[in-house]
Amino acid sequence: MQFLYRLPGYLLLLFGGFCLSWGGLIIRSFDTSNAWEILFLRSSFFFLGVSSFLILTYKKKAFKIITKAGLPGILGGLVMSFSFIAFVFAMLNTYVANVVFIISTQTMFLAIFGYFYLKEKISLVGLVSIILAMSGITLMVGDSLSSGTLFGNLVALTIPISFSILVMVVRKNPNLDLVPAIWYASILSILYSITQVESFNFSNNDILMGFLLGVPQLTFGFICITIGTRTTRSVTVGLLMLIETLFAPLWVWLFQNEIPPQSVFIGGTIIIFAIIIKSLDKNKTIVS
Repeated sequence: MQFLYRLPGYLLLLFGGFCLSWGGLIIRSFDTSNAWEILFLRSSFFFLGVSSFLILTYKKKAFKIITKAGLPGILGGLVMSFSFIAFVFAMLNTYVANVVFIISTQTMFLAIFGYFYLKEKISLVGLVSIILAMSGITLMVGDSLSSGTLFGNLVALTIPISFSILVMVVRKNPNLDLVPAIWYASILSILYSITQVESFNFSNNDILMGFLLGVPQLTFGFICITIGTRTTRSVTVGLLMLIETLFAPLWVWLFQNEIPPQSVFIGGTIIIFAIIIKSLDKNKTIVS
C-alpha cells in the first residue's frame, strides 16, 4: 500500500471525497433504523479495513506505528469517535444535504479554534467567511425547527467541531500519524455501540451495507484524505473536499428521490461561497 504515498495529493483528496460522499445513501439503504447497530457494523468493518492497511503498509512495524502515536493518538481517536457517532445519528435525523453542508464548515471551525487554541490570527477574508458560514448554518438550523430535523442538524455540528479539535491535537503534535488515531477511533466506536446494540442478528443486507460503509466509504476515504493532505496546500484541500458536499445530496436524490427544503440549498450555497472566499485568504490579519 506504499504506492498511495507516491500518488499526487489532489488525486487522493478527490478520490477520498468521492468515497465519503456515499455515506448518506448507504445509511439510507440499511434495513435497520437503529443508529447503534449501524454504528457497530460500520465501525467493525472500519477497524478491519484500517488494520489491514496498517499491516499491508508497515508490516511488522504496524504495532510500533500504533504505539508510537501514544496519548495524542488515543486523544485524537477519542475525538474522532464522537464524529463517527454524530455522522450516523445526523444522517438518520436530517437530510443528507444538511449534514454534508454542515460538515464542510470545518474550515471555518479550524480558523476559530486556531485563534483561541493556537493563537493564530484571523484575516478580514477569514472573518467574512466565518460569518457567512455561520449564517448558512443558522438558516438551516432555523428552518429545521419547523421541519422536525433540529436534532439531526445540531448533532451534525459535532462533526466539523470534532475534526477541528483533532487538527489542533495534530498541530500540537506534528509527528502524530493520523492513521493510528482513526484506528483508535474505530475501536472506541465499537465499544460505545456494543453496549447499546440489543441484537446482533443482522440481515445479510445490513452486513453488506456495513461493509460498504466501513471499507470503501470510510477506510478508503479517510486514508486517501489523510495521505493526500500531507502534500496538498491547505487552501486546495478545502476546495477539493467540496466533492463530498456536492455529490452526497446528488446520490440520495438520484436513488431515493430525497429533496430537502429550499432553505437547505440556500444555506448550503452560502456555506460553499464562504469556503471559496476562505480559499482566497491572503492572511492579512485584522484579529489578533
